Amino acid sequence: MSERVLVTGGSGFVGLPLVAALAAEGAWVEALGCRNVGPELPGVRWHRVDLHHSGDVRLLLRELRPAVLVHCAWNVEHGRFWSAPDNRVWLDVSFELAMRFFETGGRRFVGIGTCAEYASQDLNDNMPWSESRKIDPCTLYGQSKAELWRRLLALAERRPGAQASWARLFHLFGAGEHPERLVSSIIRSVLAGREACCGSGRLVRDFSSVWFVAGALAALARSRVTGPVNVGCGQPRSIAALSRQVARFAGRPDLLRLGALPDRPNDVPVMVADTKRLRLEVGHSQRPVIEDDLRRLISLYRLQNS
Repeated sequence: MSERVLVTGGSGFVGLPLVAALAAEGAWVEALGCRNVGPELPGVRWHRVDLHHSGDVRLLLRELRPAVLVHCAWNVEHGRFWSAPDNRVWLDVSFELAMRFFETGGRRFVGIGTCAEYASQDLNDNMPWSESRKIDPCTLYGQSKAELWRRLLALAERRPGAQASWARLFHLFGAGEHPERLVSSIIRSVLAGREACCGSGRLVRDFSSVWFVAGALAALARSRVTGPVNVGCGQPRSIAALSRQVARFAGRPDLLRLGALPDRPNDVPVMVADTKRLRLEVGHSQRPVIEDDLRRLISLYRLQNS
């Protein structure tokens, strides 16, 4: 990809590996951070910009005139983002960003959505969740993301030549995640010799590493595919099975305590992505190897602690 690509939230959990993946493919990457910028990488130029300051955003877009924009920035503060009031602020900020991007000649906008946009109950709950599943989010976060996609779609349809794509991410782990998230919390606990207390782990989810997701998003950015695209591995795995793998790879399976914490009421039993669009239309057919990515993450934690 020889076009200029702008990545918002470039120093974040998803943004940083995406910036690295795009640069590795030869893209000309302009990466935005609000408070922090990422490390120096060949082919990457960093900018410190607050997306809430519309004047600064407008000036930057006029200066850079990116052809492609991947919008990763949002409030994803662990433990509060599901119901944070500023989800509505991020909705408006993000839509204005898209408008200014297309006004300055931008060609392709890739937004980051979530599996939390989908209805928690459907007639086909035993099947992988396809992009055609009913949209009926039950959290403010999911509602705001779903509304942003509705606005983006209408915006792109009004502008000849404009493309809008929407990546619905499923369940992630990897470097840079909050230490209290499932995988990182288990790794940190058992490497320190502490018990890792979890719920029953009966829920089934679609887990993939942020490195895999970054590759998928890079492929989506360089494609011409429009509309929603699920981003996940498409493989069902119980939280208990994943937790056991993490503890075993970290060398302390004896410290895992499944069932030590109560399960949250009303959690969706099974959430697994139908990834046919990602594989067949986007062309990202790489099969994630969860075990290898877990070992990689554990090695990074060991290096940090050494």
